[in-house]
Amino acid sequence: MRHYIALVHKDEGSAFGVSFPDLPGVFSAADEEQDLIGNAIEALRLWAEDEALPPPSPIEALAARADIRDELSAGAFFVRIPLIEDDSRVVRANVTFEAGTLKAIDAEAARRGLTRSAFLASCARKEIEALG
Repeated sequence: MRHYIALVHKDEGSAFGVSFPDLPGVFSAADEEQDLIGNAIEALRLWAEDEALPPPSPIEALAARADIRDELSAGAFFVRIPLIEDDSRVVRANVTFEAGTLKAIDAEAARRGLTRSAFLASCARKEIEALG
């Protein structure tokens, strides 16, 4: 899984703005700080649907750029954004759970109208993206 570094800007009285130094043209915004990562993930994923993404730059390389140093000294900050690339291939995996946990997984999946696999994949994606 790749991670891209985003640069977050916040001017007084405005939303948080998110840009990706490696990906000119990819932008996002969020009114609330807790929405930053999710909105940035969505922008990155949408861009990746139509464009081939370059390899991510190391944070040290980005921090060495004069334009980014200027933005950081003006109050911007870095955020690491995960990209789980969409791949339509389906693969089988054998996993083991404690019986009570599996029963709870199946009950919650059924309550949501999902298969066990779809529920677990959704939970895993949310957890991975939350950790950034």
